[in-house]
Amino acid sequence: MKLIIGNKAYSSWSMRGWLAVRQSGLPFEEIVVPMYDEEWDRRRQGDEFTPSSGKVPILWDGDTVVWDSIAIVDFLADRVGRDRFWPEDEPARAMARSMAAEMHSGFAALRREHAMNIRTRFPPRPLSADAQADVARVYELWAQARARFGSGGDYLFGGFGAADIMFAPVCTRLVTYGIPMPRFAAAYVSAVYAHPFVQDWIAGAQAEDWVLERYEPTPAA
Repeated sequence: MKLIIGNKAYSSWSMRGWLAVRQSGLPFEEIVVPMYDEEWDRRRQGDEFTPSSGKVPILWDGDTVVWDSIAIVDFLADRVGRDRFWPEDEPARAMARSMAAEMHSGFAALRREHAMNIRTRFPPRPLSADAQADVARVYELWAQARARFGSGGDYLFGGFGAADIMFAPVCTRLVTYGIPMPRFAAAYVSAVYAHPFVQDWIAGAQAEDWVLERYEPTPAA
């Protein structure tokens, strides 16, 4: 398999797709495409990007192509077994899928106002009302998952899975922007950061030379 991703420091959706492939245990070739450089528009017009209209991540498995992170999760779960990604217990699995879908389609203010930037730490600053509502909803979901189904491990549903993959970039945003976390959320974020796949991704981000000014906002004075 071949996975095409964007910059590890900035591309949250690439992080989700990459973690999903690592979680599958299947071998793959990683191709990092620097976003918004002078070759970006030309590169996105190539045949490998055509199915996704130039967006990353995009996974090729022979002639089979999958784009969009949650579709990549489902494709890989079909390949290696759904229990690698989703809880075995039906109520837990239903909640995990619902949380992953909500993360996939929601939290627009948090995404827009707090772009992913793994390499940077900004001093805490007030959140907008919309971003605050998004953060509160994230903590609500995490609290419910941990209370109901998280007793078997450090992650949302015990073991590391698809829901954690979908929320991993949110964990990085909370750290990057110094967003206050209740104790249970801080413990969960620490567990995500400690996961070896996440550690590998962060190391890759730290090793990158590219700096994208659009993702390097000036901290408030």
